[in-house]
Amino acid sequence: MSTILIADDSKFMRLHLKQTLLSHDKHEIIEASDGKEAIHLYKEYSPDLVILDITMKHMDGLTALKEIMGIDHHALVVMCSAMGTKYNVIESLQLGAADFIAKPNFDGLINVLDELERGE
Repeated sequence: MSTILIADDSKFMRLHLKQTLLSHDKHEIIEASDGKEAIHLYKEYSPDLVILDITMKHMDGLTALKEIMGIDHHALVVMCSAMGTKYNVIESLQLGAADFIAKPNFDGLINVLDELERGE
């Protein structure tokens, strides 16, 4: 069983992502409502996968991504945002994100989970 951290300021979106993840397999899900909380929970739990929204209060996802990658440059982080602009995608990947998924199309997330389970 893997541990997954979901960071999104929308409670509805966290619930939707959680249901998507749990429908695929059993995972321990940890939730954060902003980037600052995501960093704190990353330090505490060292999750196998982090799903970060970009636009959040208190600290955005790109800033949180930089911090998490600074803590653990092997962290598996997937950016997940409705703001799928070319800039956001390129910036996310350059900062170390493994993938970028545009909301609400979470089909690609299942592929990331499959890779995680295979240890890729």
